[in-house]
Amino acid sequence: MKPNTDPLVNRPGFWRVVAPLSIGIALLLMWQIVCTLLEVPPYLVPTPALIAKTLVADWGMLMESLLVTLKITFLAFVLAVILGVAIAFVFVQSRFIEVSLFPYAIILQVTPIVAIAPLIIIWVKDTTAALTVCATIMALFPIISNTTLGLRSVNPGLLNLFRLNKATRWQTLRRLRIPSALPYFFGGLRISSGLALIGAVVAEFVAGTGGTGSGLAYQILQAGFQLNIPRLFAALLLITLTGILLFWLMSALSRAMLAGWHESEMA
Repeated sequence: MKPNTDPLVNRPGFWRVVAPLSIGIALLLMWQIVCTLLEVPPYLVPTPALIAKTLVADWGMLMESLLVTLKITFLAFVLAVILGVAIAFVFVQSRFIEVSLFPYAIILQVTPIVAIAPLIIIWVKDTTAALTVCATIMALFPIISNTTLGLRSVNPGLLNLFRLNKATRWQTLRRLRIPSALPYFFGGLRISSGLALIGAVVAEFVAGTGGTGSGLAYQILQAGFQLNIPRLFAALLLITLTGILLFWLMSALSRAMLAGWHESEMA
């Protein structure tokens, strides 16, 4: 394989990184300048420099809370993937099963998590388990819908070829439907990972857990009560960066799995 000899600026990957970074830096500079010139009080809108200073000063406490939130997010994401794929496999076996049960999957998606989270926290005594259940509900639907759509979206000609050669249902699933569903599945992963993080944060807001087991949502609540707005923004920044990192990891996984054969990752 020949090495890429194109200039750095002519490579698509270069601009995918530099362009958003440039816009982000410009927006941060404008934010800093406007807050400084207008002398905006830090308890209203802190400057990016003050947020960065607070992030460094409170790094230990915020990082400990971030790890708690990440634990809930990871557990919920794994559960959502396992349950979502299993449910999609069941749906694809029969149109009757899919038509009968898919509306209940939609109900999970459209039910506000803030409305049912208090009930889940009451029913499930363990706080970590309760928060994980709430976040899993948030992250489950994209896996179900995308994987089901992918398993259904097979080439009719190839499907007829498998039937002509008397392939079993398992052979058709393993050699045709699953490879066809992978791009849809990885698209669901990108959505679900972010929803798992959102679900974890929302559940923490509802639970209001404190002490050593508190997540970033609790730190945001406490910072708001104490009017420590720089710490509030620092916690929000960590949540935002975590969401971006999760999306990037799922995109990298998709490229690694699909780049060699699927057109969606060939460019």
